[in-house]
Amino acid sequence: MKVIAVSGTPGTGKTILSKKLAKKLNYYYLDVNKLISKYKLSESYDKKRKTKIVNVKKLNKSLINEIKTMKNNVLTKKFKGIIIDSHLSHYLPRKYVDFCIVTKCGIKELNKRLKKKKFDKRKINENLQAEIFDVCYNEALGRKHEIIVVNTTKSINISTLAKKLGG
Repeated sequence: MKVIAVSGTPGTGKTILSKKLAKKLNYYYLDVNKLISKYKLSESYDKKRKTKIVNVKKLNKSLINEIKTMKNNVLTKKFKGIIIDSHLSHYLPRKYVDFCIVTKCGIKELNKRLKKKKFDKRKINENLQAEIFDVCYNEALGRKHEIIVVNTTKSINISTLAKKLGG
């Protein structure tokens, strides 16, 4: 069972890409935000950024357990793999991930998307800087993941991407 981590700056299209790819490849879609709520992995709340603070070590432990459980679960045997959707998914150790897709987006388009999501100015600027400096890509690179970069500024060819992933 293959594991694909989909990471990228908030607003770059991870969720849309993950759901379409999961459907195309017959993979299980794992929403990390639901996992964080389910296992209460949020340690606190940053009022300025309006976001949960998550302990990445605890998250990774939960994700690894989830992956192992799914690989051994009869109900999930119908899926060929797992797609993990989160801007934190690239933190998973390389040995648990077959591919790490990093979504990218043009700065003007990302700014529009974040405003549409009603992010405040400080959070928008922080995420735009993260995108400009390729934070998710560089962190995934540092973890030695096999990376595929997907630009989501315009449309995505899911069939072409699925073929790259062996589907």
